[in-house]
Amino acid sequence: MKKILDTPGEAVGDFIECLVSHSDGLAKVRGWNVVARADSGTTNSGQVAVLSGGGSGHEPAHAGYVGPGMLNAAVLGPVFTSPSVDDVLAGIRATAGAAGALLVVKNYTGDTLNFGLAAEMAKAEGIPVETVIVQDDVAIEAASRVGSRGIAGTVLVHKVAGAAAARGLPLEEVASIARGFAAKVASMGVATAPCVLPGASAPNFELEDDEVEWGLGIHGEAGRERGTMVPARELASVLVRAITARAELGAGARTAVLVNGLGTTTPMELEITAGRVLSALRSEGVEVERLWVGTFLSALDMAGCSVSIVDVTDQELELLDAPTDAAAWPRATGRVPDAERSELPVPENGGATRSTGSRAGADMSRLLDAVGAAARAVLEAEDRLTELDRNVGDGDMGTNLARGARVLLEQADTLAKESTEKALLLRVSEVLRKEVGGTSGPLYSLLVLGASDRLSSDKPDAATWAEAFAAGVAAVQRIGGARVGDRTMIDALRPAADALAREVAAGTDPAAALRHAVDAADQGARHTAEVQASLGRSSYLGERAVGHPDPGAVAVGIWLRALSDQVSG
Repeated sequence: MKKILDTPGEAVGDFIECLVSHSDGLAKVRGWNVVARADSGTTNSGQVAVLSGGGSGHEPAHAGYVGPGMLNAAVLGPVFTSPSVDDVLAGIRATAGAAGALLVVKNYTGDTLNFGLAAEMAKAEGIPVETVIVQDDVAIEAASRVGSRGIAGTVLVHKVAGAAAARGLPLEEVASIARGFAAKVASMGVATAPCVLPGASAPNFELEDDEVEWGLGIHGEAGRERGTMVPARELASVLVRAITARAELGAGARTAVLVNGLGTTTPMELEITAGRVLSALRSEGVEVERLWVGTFLSALDMAGCSVSIVDVTDQELELLDAPTDAAAWPRATGRVPDAERSELPVPENGGATRSTGSRAGADMSRLLDAVGAAARAVLEAEDRLTELDRNVGDGDMGTNLARGARVLLEQADTLAKESTEKALLLRVSEVLRKEVGGTSGPLYSLLVLGASDRLSSDKPDAATWAEAFAAGVAAVQRIGGARVGDRTMIDALRPAADALAREVAAGTDPAAALRHAVDAADQGARHTAEVQASLGRSSYLGERAVGHPDPGAVAVGIWLRALSDQVSG
């Protein structure tokens, strides 16, 4: 399994060495796997030192939270393995002054034993030490003799404890605040894919394509149950219900929430999950005072997320809001806007450019039918265009064009209310601009908008339509910058526009002239397979794109042929 490492067995040491080499304010405790504040030797006497740590593989935890206002040191063990007693003791000795040290420990047997023994040894040396055990995982029954595991809610404990220590409070008070807060934090996670340890040849557990693991631990330990993948709204609801039930959170509770990625979950997924968590809590009458979203405590490259919720007091909110220079704590305030906040309106142009004439009849019906035929052809070609785009681009053209086509068909009744060809094209241009993504959306919107500029409220003839088509193509070239031979949609559009203008000028029957335009577009699209791209995503591939036609040019031929067949029919 591929990992960007030198030697798997030395990964933790390499990580620490490289982290401190570029992180101003951090230093390694010489001879030990401990990341500490670089100023620990000069400023550690007046404040309680807050330390945490555990097995590596949870980055940015724990070293990412070392800094003024959070941790004084993070003690790092091998991947998913507790650090040694001696590592922990070295961290305490390096950072704790007369004010003593507070150890924030996740409830895993190895961590509690090694941090606990180190604390006793430090006390024997005359260093005041207190310990806070975090047991926030609601997936494990509290009645278990082992107790609940410590997971991502630990990060919130780091923040509160570090802020309390930064105020200069005595050790007993810092420990009391941290323990009271830790006792209220409740978390639960869900995995959608396993993680792979450095040097391992396979994942440390397996999930089927449609399976998730509810309530698993941050090392891949078994969870509450295995189930079928569900949409974000339901996933968030399951997690929220489990957490609020254990924490006994009800209407009127004031909370802080942490939505945490487990390693490879994308920001988009996390933001969607956070929004659904917020909605689920509000539906239960729970107030969300703060909400942070990101990867705070991972499980290597596991996919999935966890949610941590804590009932907060005014004092705890102040501690959560207190400044910190720790690199991994978000700079965003986490403040949540009121649920009733209105959306910002965008002024409309009032439709001043749209004709308000009342002419409608058979000719308008033919144009509507042509638009519908073109849209249906694009929908039918979605898979083909997607496959073509995978060969030379990012594979989204079929989906993007199909989305616009689908909306045009859905809005057929609205389009039918337009009274002139110009007004109809303006409406089509708006749909394409709003619904079709990527570069295709604005370019197609320009094409139709440019064509509409050449139409008046009078009934346009074949020559006017040819001129309008040419004007639309010219607009696309002017804004997009493409020319024939660049291997873009222009390789089909420009020959088609030229052929239509030439045939109409020669007196060719309009339907036949349109068929000539279709043939020219198809020929131009085929020719793109023989040239190297100069613009667009295909240009990144160089000669690798040769042999594959440009999907944008192919799409032009598809919808233009459907439009031609409808008009001819």
